Amino acid sequence: MDIREIFVIFVVTKQTNETKIFPMISKDKVTEIFCIIDDFCKEYDAEIEKNSLKAPDGRKHRHRKGLMSDAEVMSILVYFHFNTFRNFKHYYLFFVKTHLADLFPNQLSYNRFIELESRVAVEMMLFIQLFCFGRCTGISFIDSTCVPVCHNKRIKRNKVFKGYAEIGKSTMGWYFGFKLHLICNERGEILNFMLTKANVDDRNSEVFNRLSDNVFGKLFADKGYISQGLFERLFNDGIELVTGLKCNMKNKLMPLYDKILLRKRSVIETINDELKNVAQLVHSRHRSVFNFAMNVLSVLAAYSFYEKKPSINIDYCIEHVDGQLTVIQ
Repeated sequence: MDIREIFVIFVVTKQTNETKIFPMISKDKVTEIFCIIDDFCKEYDAEIEKNSLKAPDGRKHRHRKGLMSDAEVMSILVYFHFNTFRNFKHYYLFFVKTHLADLFPNQLSYNRFIELESRVAVEMMLFIQLFCFGRCTGISFIDSTCVPVCHNKRIKRNKVFKGYAEIGKSTMGWYFGFKLHLICNERGEILNFMLTKANVDDRNSEVFNRLSDNVFGKLFADKGYISQGLFERLFNDGIELVTGLKCNMKNKLMPLYDKILLRKRSVIETINDELKNVAQLVHSRHRSVFNFAMNVLSVLAAYSFYEKKPSINIDYCIEHVDGQLTVIQ
């Protein structure tokens, strides 16, 4: 890769006037992301045009295209979560409008771009469902992580998420916001997700009914998912829930293979850490519920384009073929 193709951002601190260099992905990667999203948007628009209903009066209505296409808006949103910027406004004003002017020539103002975020919500959700999710291999991990929307001192003053977010408790203490439930395979690919209020239990039946779609084999979880009713319900669906034992529970025999994989839950823990600390999933600058939802969706879409994902080296996988589990070397 040519060094001239790498973007570099210089940040000068106020205290020491030091110049810090943050390397970013190349223009080739930006073009690759845009081409994938643009191909999807073209197919989506064709299906909408073919299946849309005509006006009852029979008259033609104006359907003028915007200055920026939906693919360009989605690409800019996804590209923000590649571990360089922590403020979307600074990213758009000082980087996109300057360094990416040749790739996105028809740029809008910052306020207008923020208004267009909610218009691509349906396209973003379908794109994640069709292109960003991985494939179940028979070995899956499940976990949840907290997504606070403000500091605890400002819970009563928060008006943006009033009626949407709730107060919940995690291993780090109480917080006000939401809870992101994730399920992934041993390759580090996200299989499904669900965003709930902070006070929703991890063992909620509605959550598992949504997450367990197209999942089979063994599902490894922490001790917070221990439930006899949940185990029996998943077992009837062809999923074996494997968890650790609490100190007040009777000891039981567990295969050595399950014990080893149960210790590899660091895969999904690392995914949660990357979503928060690298992809900027959590911050307290949301001024709209819709923009918060778009931030969550763009984070998940950006993670699928990461070249390095946490994974486990396993020399075989379990495929679901004709209703039977088959081991493939």
